[in-house]
Amino acid sequence: MDMYQNILVVIDPTTEDQKALKRAIELAEKINTARPEQQVNITAFFSVFDFSYEMTTFLSSGERGSMRKMVINENESWLDDIISATNSQVNIHSKVVWHNRPFEAIIRQVIEKNHDLVIKGTHQHDKFKSVIFTPTDWHILRKCPCPVLLVKDHEWPEQGNILAALHVGSDEEEHLSLNNTITKQAKNIAQLITANLHLVNSYPGTPVNIAIEIPEFDASEYNNAMQAHHKEAMNKHATNFGIELSHTFVEEGLPETVIEQTALKIDAELVILGTVGRTGISAALIGNTAEHVIDQLNCDVLALKPDGFISPLAEGLLAQE
Repeated sequence: MDMYQNILVVIDPTTEDQKALKRAIELAEKINTARPEQQVNITAFFSVFDFSYEMTTFLSSGERGSMRKMVINENESWLDDIISATNSQVNIHSKVVWHNRPFEAIIRQVIEKNHDLVIKGTHQHDKFKSVIFTPTDWHILRKCPCPVLLVKDHEWPEQGNILAALHVGSDEEEHLSLNNTITKQAKNIAQLITANLHLVNSYPGTPVNIAIEIPEFDASEYNNAMQAHHKEAMNKHATNFGIELSHTFVEEGLPETVIEQTALKIDAELVILGTVGRTGISAALIGNTAEHVIDQLNCDVLALKPDGFISPLAEGLLAQE
């Protein structure tokens, strides 16, 4: 089983309930049981920066360094207490760094230490019962080179449901490769946590402008053809991976709508999807389907990058070496 061995957990200083660490320990214990010859390592990671430090320019460099070290030491003690309180037999190490941009610190750690999974908790708005994503969350999703698991408040019971969101029906190599990666990861996790795997795919409806501008255009025929094409592609993909066709969903609509509705329908514990990791202006103007989906789901989400993805931060880190 190709499974995670070097997990990075982002510690949340705003809450006592470290749900990301709990999820990491849960995963690690199951992986260690399945593969006792190769134990999982967890790094509990915290990026700290005291903004009052910016007001100490009148101090000497040695005094500023001592102040920074004191803050780091205090947080290392706090983090070690959190780890001790878990009473876990899993290998957990602490790492506290001084950085004013948490997402950069996280991605630097991933690149330098070859982490194969980042787990981070999300925040819930108590009044509206919805999840609030921070800029750090979005930066990690877009730029982190390894899979990112965003943990919400949904448990992972045995015989629960995992939903893998695919983009079948396309002949583009990137989509085909990402579909395979998503399905392989989903199968591994489903086997690991004894869950049922489902696949979902959406397809676009009839373009309204074409139906209006071309009177002879048969919208019903077009819709039936699109549905048949995507169902055939889904059936082929599911069969190749040994997944029951009764566990597949092919629905008309926007991906974010179809995936959310399907996740609610089967009460999914985890949704696994791919993200292309757009950055800069293209991300601001075009957006990312994965991000729209993640924003609406009330369960854990595992976001995967396509093969060959290189973090935009990797180039800068190499230049500093």
